[in-house]
Amino acid sequence: MQINLTGHHVDITEAMRNYVESRFERLARHLDHVLDAQVVLAVEKLRHSAEARIHVSGGTIHAEATEEDMYAAI
Repeated sequence: MQINLTGHHVDITEAMRNYVESRFERLARHLDHVLDAQVVLAVEKLRHSAEARIHVSGGTIHAEATEEDMYAAI
């Protein structure tokens, strides 16, 4: 599975990249035929948000979360 990770107003660290990849490894165990995923991490003042779009065979799954902590949003 290919994961494209981008950041808006935040630098993507290696720890963030590893955390996102570990979360998607868990997700891939439950979904068959995951083609790719696009993840956008953003920071606006005290709001940290994570948005993901996952392309699977037969459709697209979209999810987003906003928290005070980036790792909680992921």
